[in-house]
Amino acid sequence: MLRLAAVGDLHVGVDSVGQLRESLVRLSDQADVLLLAGDLTKRGELAEVDVLVGELRELSVPVVAVLGNHDHESDQQRALTQRLLDVGVRMLEGSATVLEVGGTRLGIAGGKGFGGGFVGACATAFGEREMKVFANASMLAAAAMESAVRSLDTDLRVLLTHYAPIRGTLHGESPELYPLLGSYLFAELADRSRVDLLVHGHAHGGTEKGATPRGIPVRNVAQPVLRRPYAVYGVEPGRHAASRGGDRWVDAPVG
Repeated sequence: MLRLAAVGDLHVGVDSVGQLRESLVRLSDQADVLLLAGDLTKRGELAEVDVLVGELRELSVPVVAVLGNHDHESDQQRALTQRLLDVGVRMLEGSATVLEVGGTRLGIAGGKGFGGGFVGACATAFGEREMKVFANASMLAAAAMESAVRSLDTDLRVLLTHYAPIRGTLHGESPELYPLLGSYLFAELADRSRVDLLVHGHAHGGTEKGATPRGIPVRNVAQPVLRRPYAVYGVEPGRHAASRGGDRWVDAPVG
């Protein structure tokens, strides 16, 4: 069974030294890969990412990450990304990476994503220029991620985003916020591309578990939702678990 550890919304600040390291030092005993679902820092400042780099340095499992909206606040996202790349973190933005884990080829595609809302209550690229820019941001992000997913010829496919792909994992948040928390476009591309699992963060008041319209498991791993250092999800190798009902997915406890 492949074990995927995941967490988002760490919001690391300059005062966070040592807070993650203790929980990650024995990660390889519980998981094969660590997925970070954005909002890695409080304000996207380089001093903050330097603290995160120290926490992740020489970690015993591969780390794959996307940025979140907080990581863009200081407009230093390129430098922030590079510093994480320099310590071996695989950063995704409309791109994909492949890991070989115990003979299983794991493909992970993803990016930050964006808002826009969900079927019946979503933004459309019509009217004011500002509304077109807002709606098109989600459309462009989804198109890039779908291309990345379809490039993967692997045993398992995971879609990693910051923004949510479904309403289901937003339950607990105010419905008025839903258009700012995610977009149905990410679930649609996952269903079309037959992804095995979707992982996201961003919705601090949401719900951990949900599914796309075609039954693909979705997990909201925002740390305020998990209330633990990370979650571990296990799956038996094999492509497109969701197409056979998703019955091979197991939520593994963290010891």
